[in-house]
Amino acid sequence: MSTSHNNTKHYYLLYKPYDVLCQFTDILGRKTLRDFGPLPKDVYSVGRLDIDSEGLLLLTNDNEVNHRLTEPEFEHPRTYLVQVEGIPSPEAIEQLERGVIIQGEKTKPVQARLLDGEPKIPPRTPGIRYRKNIPTAWIELTLREGRNRQVRKMTAAVGYPTLRLVRTKIGELTLRDLKPGEAIQLTGEEGEKLRKYVGL
Repeated sequence: MSTSHNNTKHYYLLYKPYDVLCQFTDILGRKTLRDFGPLPKDVYSVGRLDIDSEGLLLLTNDNEVNHRLTEPEFEHPRTYLVQVEGIPSPEAIEQLERGVIIQGEKTKPVQARLLDGEPKIPPRTPGIRYRKNIPTAWIELTLREGRNRQVRKMTAAVGYPTLRLVRTKIGELTLRDLKPGEAIQLTGEEGEKLRKYVGL
């Protein structure tokens, strides 16, 4: 097996903060990935997180890894922590797991569980808008597909709008101890492990 890609392929994990675009330029002057790093010029985000979502991004110049992690046929899992308005019933969690109809199409089955309390993640800046008389809860969701704003649409479909969304895992990659805005480069060995994980 050739090891020539070791010195040219870069892999970075970035904790994307809230209100940051998942791209490197913006004509409107909003915050982009360029505000964080330093990151090499040739890397780009594997998949996207909406401007109002937070959490784990993988940035790489490895097109094969990018393809394997983003094409629906490979069904790689992504895990999210989701703060919702209201306390979801067991039925709502079951419904999420089985799949819900969004835009006329049923979502693939997901893993969903209601968390006992607040997860250990950094607070969001700015904080979410609470409604005093409505409690909130956290769900952990693992999806194997990535439709547009899917998590938000799914929780809304079962009656619990998403207030905050944080991606914590992409396949075997995790946020580790990163704080919002921090990035780390994977070692050569970790890069090899990632390639092996996606079947390369």
